[in-house]
Amino acid sequence: MRQITLGTTGITVPQNAFGCLPIQRVSKEEAVHLLRRAYTGGMRFFDTARAYSDSEEKVGAAFGPGSLPDGGAIRDHIYLATKTAAKTPEAFWKDLETSLAELQTDHIDVYQFHQAAQCYRPGDGTGMYECMQEAKAQGKIRHIGVTAHKIGVARECASSGLYETLQFPFSYLSGSQEQELVQLCRENGVGFIAMKGLAGGLINKSEAAYAFMEEQEGVLPIWGIQREKELDEWLSFFDRKEPAMTDGIRAFIEQEKTELAGDFCRGCGYCMPCPAGIEINNCARMSLMLRRAPSAAWLTKEWQEKMNRIDQCLGCRQCTKKCPYELNTPELLKKNLADYRRVLAGEVSVGQ
Repeated sequence: MRQITLGTTGITVPQNAFGCLPIQRVSKEEAVHLLRRAYTGGMRFFDTARAYSDSEEKVGAAFGPGSLPDGGAIRDHIYLATKTAAKTPEAFWKDLETSLAELQTDHIDVYQFHQAAQCYRPGDGTGMYECMQEAKAQGKIRHIGVTAHKIGVARECASSGLYETLQFPFSYLSGSQEQELVQLCRENGVGFIAMKGLAGGLINKSEAAYAFMEEQEGVLPIWGIQREKELDEWLSFFDRKEPAMTDGIRAFIEQEKTELAGDFCRGCGYCMPCPAGIEINNCARMSLMLRRAPSAAWLTKEWQEKMNRIDQCLGCRQCTKKCPYELNTPELLKKNLADYRRVLAGEVSVGQ
């Protein structure tokens, strides 16, 4: 499998990494099993966050002291990345110490500002970047990173000379702006970590997703993994020749881009919670999910009730303000509800 090096960090790992957000949804026992299987299967980079409820605790349980038969720690053979959403130095240090304890480690390989709304800089008055510098001087972190969802913030961070890694949504559905951002990172020696390589679940062919990433020099995708069958797919690329871009896959990707062109909800959930109780991150992309997954699961009475809550939208537009992709979410919700009702009425056929 192709090995990639993250910018100037010296971190070199297979171009096939584990995103630990989904393991907060499974039991500790299941999570530990998945994480250790990922390690034995060849994965060496694991990304989590303080904000992912008990994800760090599960990662620590999987890789901490005693996780190897000889009593050693898997931790010594992998790279761990985590994040802080802190907005003050006090909160930064609290998050860092908590993460170190939960991960059962004395250092974090890549520590990232989580969903940064600005490019923190030395002397900007916040004290946040100075915290990163001090934590690195103390040996508690090895490399300073940042994650962002807004392209302007991401560009500023990538060209600032202050960050060693940048994490940003990137998949074969991404446009020219994202490709330019990847190139900007290459030019500035910044390691690019690709989140949402499956576009929030809209991409459902792992071979195509991986073949696309394999063409992206220096890009490390972190696949969000919750189930063993998902892990099996990514690990299978270690056991056999990984998928390469072919004319067939390229044609498939172009078809996908045509189908999913324009604004669509990535399902990130940063718009939540909704004051009206609308499950925005699924309801705002229901039309796409109906056509890209077996429809029966989305047409139950439970989902009909959830979709009908869109009628109770307050028009507060909190979701629009919080959306990192600056979507007109209320309008998307209305369009998805109208389409959903056409499907229920049998006016439109969908995937089976």
